[in-house]
Amino acid sequence: MHIAVAGNIGSGKTTLTEKLAKHFGWQAEFESADDNPYLPDFYEDMKRWAFHLQVYFLNSRFNQIKRIQESQIDTVQDRTIYEDAYIFAANLYKSHLLSERDYYNYKSLFESMTPHINPPDLLIYLKADIPKLVGQIEKRGRTYETTMRIDYLKNLNSHYEEWIANYKEGKLLIVDVNKLDFVENPEDFSLILEKVHREIFGLFS
Repeated sequence: MHIAVAGNIGSGKTTLTEKLAKHFGWQAEFESADDNPYLPDFYEDMKRWAFHLQVYFLNSRFNQIKRIQESQIDTVQDRTIYEDAYIFAANLYKSHLLSERDYYNYKSLFESMTPHINPPDLLIYLKADIPKLVGQIEKRGRTYETTMRIDYLKNLNSHYEEWIANYKEGKLLIVDVNKLDFVENPEDFSLILEKVHREIFGLFS
């Protein structure tokens, strides 16, 4: 079983990945954000470092998915390779932070990789509005994220809504987290867990 948790920056993906993996006793695979050597530079100068950042994430995610598939171990994954391409790279291109040449080079890499991977058995999308995202980002206090612009988050949210509306790769569960706090409130986590159980195991499991 391969579950992936998708959502904008600050939506709670990593925390939910941790909690689901712990609950099911499954492997957790996290995004390599803290290990990405380009991320601090990217937030300082997006145009200069956009291509480097996206290629690093793409390669890292591809290798991660290959590990998941080859291991045959039940896994919860923090963010998908599809988000790298359809959300973040596309947004950088439309925002003129990624040149046309670099964007099409990136897309070619992505399209070469996708035939060699399978989509997750279940995609969980954490839907969150801007105030929720900003609050979560401020709470975790990553220094390099403090320079992030609100319009950047808004554009990402628009790309997410478009991608999710057209998602056809497999099972999809949309969880609106705007009024949920599944970290502090066990009832909120139980609510999400019930929805996940229903999708994975069926209503009468």
